Amino acid sequence: MKQSIDNESIKQLFTEARTHHSWKSEAISDEILRQIYELTKWGPTSLNSLPMRITFVRSAEQKEKLLPSLLGSNVEQVKAASVTAIIAYDLKFFDELPKLFPVMDVRPMFQNNATLSQSSAFQNSSLQGGYFILAARALGLDVGPMAGFDNAKVDETFFKGTSWKSNFLCNLGYGDAAKLYPRGPRLEFAEACKIV
Repeated sequence: MKQSIDNESIKQLFTEARTHHSWKSEAISDEILRQIYELTKWGPTSLNSLPMRITFVRSAEQKEKLLPSLLGSNVEQVKAASVTAIIAYDLKFFDELPKLFPVMDVRPMFQNNATLSQSSAFQNSSLQGGYFILAARALGLDVGPMAGFDNAKVDETFFKGTSWKSNFLCNLGYGDAAKLYPRGPRLEFAEACKIV
C-alpha cells in the first residue's frame, strides 16, 4: 500500500498554495518549463488522449501580442509574470491516438463527431491543466491561472491555421507574497459532497 506524501508537500501543493497576481522579476529556465510538462503528461486522461497543448509566452514581443486579448487587471499580471502559459487543446488530438491508445482504433469515434471531439478535448485539457498547476507548484513555482481574456483573439494570434484552441491562461513565476489578497473561504465537505 502506498503512503501519504508528507505534510510539507501537501502544504506546497494545496493548503498553503495561493493564486498569485503580483510577481517578482525572476526568470524561469527552459529546463523548468520542460520539467513542468514532463510531470504533467503522466496525469490520466480518457483514452490516454492527452489533448492539452501549451504555448509558453515569455518574450516581451510575444507578450505584447497577448495583451490585446486580456481583460482588466490581467494585463498587468501578464506583463509582470515571468511566463504566461496558454493552456490549449487540440481538436485533432485523435490523430495521436494510435500512438497513445494502441489497444484499439478509436479515432473514427472522434473523426466523425466534431461535438464529441470538442467536448472531450476541452474536458481532458482542463483536467490536464489542473495537473499542470500542481506540477508547477511541485517544482517550487507560483501560479496564477486565469480566464478574463478573449479566446477568439488568442486563437487568432497564436493558433491561426491550426487545430488548437485556447482553454485558459496560467501565469508562472515567483509570486510576491506581500501582495496576496486575503484567502477566500472554501465550502465545507457537507456543502459540496455527498456519499451515497
